[in-house]
Amino acid sequence: MDFADINAALAGTGLITRGGFHLEAGDIPEGFSEAAATVVLIGNAGPEMWAAFAAQTTPEERDNDANPLDDWTRETLEKAARGLGCRALFPFTGPPYYPFQQWALKGGGVFVSPTGPLIHPQFGLWHAYRGALVFEQRLALAVPPRASSPCAACADKPCRGACPADAFATGGYDVPACVGHVASAAGTDCRDSGCLARRACPVGREYLYAPDQAQFHMAKYLKAQGWLE
Repeated sequence: MDFADINAALAGTGLITRGGFHLEAGDIPEGFSEAAATVVLIGNAGPEMWAAFAAQTTPEERDNDANPLDDWTRETLEKAARGLGCRALFPFTGPPYYPFQQWALKGGGVFVSPTGPLIHPQFGLWHAYRGALVFEQRLALAVPPRASSPCAACADKPCRGACPADAFATGGYDVPACVGHVASAAGTDCRDSGCLARRACPVGREYLYAPDQAQFHMAKYLKAQGWLE
């Protein structure tokens, strides 16, 4: 079993392996007692996953269901896990809530950006972690290419000043300021095309999400914050 086998099991879904690591003490939160040796992170980069998700759901399901992408992800990854003889975990279920950001950094190939989200040297900010496959056996892992954060060589760091709500001005993330702006009449660009700070990043521009994907994520974000019914 290796990453090629896992990617083959995910063919046609737009989901791909995003790195992995061998488990050590402290990697799994308290309460996780099942035998486990290897975690392989699964996610997406660019628009391919969205295309598969949109082809398998209706506009009404995407608009009206509470968490249609999470539901699709769970169904897709659990089916793959059954075929691969492993267990699927997700960042959106809990407790316990699994530390996917820490796992992503441990898996390698990504770095913390100035605005907080993890940046990838190829995909930029246009990627995500949708789940993980946990294997009882110790798999041979692909070693990510040696790389440094693209932010280190980015002198201008346009992401820091692109947010019209100054949500990143203090070095953290001001959620109320962000949500208030996105939900307002002035936030049309953010709602229609996605976060301006994220779009200001020059890395991975070819992986930008299409407008319908960006609109979906922004609408679900506003709904989660209580701004949409």
